[in-house]
This record gives sequence, C-alpha cells and structure tokens, in this order.
Amino acid sequence: MKKAYSRYLGSFVLLAALVLVLLIWNINAGSVHLPVGEILRILTGHGADSTQSHIVWDIRLPRILSAMLLGGALSVSGFLLQTFFANPIAGPFVLGISSGAKLAVSLVMIFLLSQGLLASSLALIAAAFVGAMISMGFILLISNKVKKMSMLVISTLPFSTLASNNIPIFRLINQVSML
Repeated sequence: MKKAYSRYLGSFVLLAALVLVLLIWNINAGSVHLPVGEILRILTGHGADSTQSHIVWDIRLPRILSAMLLGGALSVSGFLLQTFFANPIAGPFVLGISSGAKLAVSLVMIFLLSQGLLASSLALIAAAFVGAMISMGFILLISNKVKKMSMLVISTLPFSTLASNNIPIFRLINQVSML
C-alpha cells in the first residue's frame, strides 16, 4: 500500500512539474518573445513592462487556462460516457453525439447561407448543442429498449454513420437548388 502511494505521489509530482514547464513554454510561445525570467517576474507581480504584463495576463494566460479547463472537461465527459455505458470504447464519436452536433451545424449553415445570412458563432454553438442533445435523446430512447450496454453502443453506430454521411448530401442539394 505504501509503495503504491509513493508511486502515485511521484507520478503526480512529475505531472505537476510537467504542467508548470509546459505552462511557461506556452506563455513564451507567440509573436512577442518573452524571456523565461521576465515571465516569472510577471507571474510573481514584479514585472515592469505593462505591455508584456498585458500580453501574459490578458492574452496568453487566459487562453492556456481555458485550454486546460476544457481539456479536463472533455476527459471527464469521456470518462462519464465510458462509465455510464460500461464500455471502454463508448465516446461521443462512437455513440453519434458528435455526428448529431455536426449535422445540426451543417443544416443551420446551409439554411442561413441559402437565405443570404451569415451564421454567428453563437448560432453555430447553439446548433451544435441542440444537435448533440437530440442525438443523446435518441441514445437514451434506445437505451430503454436495449438491455446490454455493449448492444447499445453497437446500435448507435448506424445513427452516427447516417448523420455523418448526410452532410455532403445536404450540401449537394443546396448547390443544386442555387442553380
């Protein structure tokens, strides 16, 4: 037990050090070169140049922290899908959730562009969310009928394939209707 604990602690310390090194490296990456010493001074609050401080605190650090947060959220969502379906290959791509989101976004884009309107990022994000929720609703409806979770994963593959393969068909129909 003590050996396993020290191994986990060592792994955690190694990963934390790696995250700190990558954090400094990502802050350094960009069109404006910042020396590592200057980055450390800015992070500790002793940076003198307001432009460099603005670059670190207002541009680079929020991007890095949001990427870390979203990456963690994606890993937790994948873990929850695999736990819920009791299947290690269950994921948003296999279950058709991402295909439903992609289909909804493409339909919204085709509809708005055929009307001569531009789609905002908010509209596309909302369409992706609605498409993913509709796909998840189909999965939950199927899960009421299927007793084995492995069978549920297999039964969602046709929906995933259908949603992914219809996008080029809708694009073709839109191009033909514009002629």
